[in-house]
Amino acid sequence: MSVSVRIPTILRSYTDDTSQVSAEGATLTEVLDSLESNHPGIKARIVDDNGALRRFVNVYVAEEDVRFAQGLDTPTPDQTQISIIPAVAGG
Repeated sequence: MSVSVRIPTILRSYTDDTSQVSAEGATLTEVLDSLESNHPGIKARIVDDNGALRRFVNVYVAEEDVRFAQGLDTPTPDQTQISIIPAVAGG
């Protein structure tokens, strides 16, 4: 299934400065694997060494935070918009 992934500015160096890319996969894990195969190095910025979503990265599938859905097993229906959003901290 083909999905559209919005890439934040901080990760665009992996996508040749492109703000939106296509990826394939029925789940978020498969989409991230597809992203990695087309844009090497990007997955390590989204998931940690244990394969869990990094705590400072928020991922939304069709406007739903995957942390409150099925995490990396969240289904990604065809033509779904996925957004990767780095957490912002301040003081």
